[in-house]
Amino acid sequence: MTNSAQYDIQSIRDDFPILERKIFDKPLVYLDNGASTQHPTAVINAVKNLYEHSYANVHRGVHTLSQEASNLYDDARVKVRGFIHASCVHEVVFTSGATESINLVAQCYARPRLKKGDEILITHMEHHSNIVPWQMVCEQTGAELKVVPISDKGELEMDQFHALLSEKTKMVSVVHVSNALGTVNPITSIINAAHELGVPVLVDGAQAIPHLPVNVKNLDADFYVFSGHKIYGPTGIGVLYGKEKLLNEMPPYKGGGDMILSVTFEETIYNQLPYKFEAGTPNIAGAVGLGAAIDYVNKIGIGTIAAHEHGLLMYATSKLEQIDGLRIIGEADQKAGLISFVLDGVHPHDIGTILDGEGVAIRAGHHCAQPIMERYNVPATARASFAMYNTFQEIDVLAEAIKKTINMFN
Repeated sequence: MTNSAQYDIQSIRDDFPILERKIFDKPLVYLDNGASTQHPTAVINAVKNLYEHSYANVHRGVHTLSQEASNLYDDARVKVRGFIHASCVHEVVFTSGATESINLVAQCYARPRLKKGDEILITHMEHHSNIVPWQMVCEQTGAELKVVPISDKGELEMDQFHALLSEKTKMVSVVHVSNALGTVNPITSIINAAHELGVPVLVDGAQAIPHLPVNVKNLDADFYVFSGHKIYGPTGIGVLYGKEKLLNEMPPYKGGGDMILSVTFEETIYNQLPYKFEAGTPNIAGAVGLGAAIDYVNKIGIGTIAAHEHGLLMYATSKLEQIDGLRIIGEADQKAGLISFVLDGVHPHDIGTILDGEGVAIRAGHHCAQPIMERYNVPATARASFAMYNTFQEIDVLAEAIKKTINMFN
């Protein structure tokens, strides 16, 4: 367990107003953080303050409100750059989320470079958002999608990765942390091996960004993507990090305002990075909220958060392993803070419904990772995913609620 002298869990919980709610007259135990995290007061107030005091469209006005909103929006990009250790703010593109970020790279970087016979390499543990965009590009170009298998423990078969990586490979796209298994992949080894063949790598960091320190320069990732709502920020805002050289080589994704320097009916000259990928009025409040979320995480420390969540994971694993009829799906040696599980004779949707009656919010379903469900021959799993504000007492409540579910079905 995390040392309480170093980690003031009650102070952190007090910063999240929604945790005061009761569900069916029971204290809310929110364990659906892999789907979306809750918001601290600092984020809520940042968005509220923008709308109450400084809202206007950005980059298009000389009046005070526009200047204030522009400064807040631009400051958020600076905060993201620092958080992921990008070389410059030009490498940070705001998108609607990790999904749009992956689609942007697929269409603007990969598609123009691919031809029949080329290959894209992904893994068996990808979220649908890191499968479908590459399938679409393959259909458009004649390229072929190759998939690295996973072991029974939920780890990448790295010997197969090296066997599939070849001169035909033109892109590798891999999840940093699996949203369905919790597996932390050996991203550095993957990137190094790909780069030896001159193959660029996109890393889906949606599940890693709230749990692990991320340094894109040290990773040498060509592209790194994540969503704001996974790290205590608003929905509808996300980040595409890309190496400046690669982003400069890519055509714009969408056309419209703010992504141009000049427009005539004969010719359009595109704006510089990162604005050439940010057509139209951006999600100003989303960016400001994301900046506030990063400030909040930095105040506590991502390493401190990771240590607390690892303690939760170890404690929850030990508790759930003791429950007869429960099987954990995904037992990698390196895991982030989530546990997927199934119960003998109980559908995960029933588990989720009964747990909700106990005030426990978990996720039940295929988690937008149907190939993983097929790999383990299950229709779905129940998933408890942890965040900085979860407690060991909440793990006890989870375990008791699962036992109650088993008793009801027996």
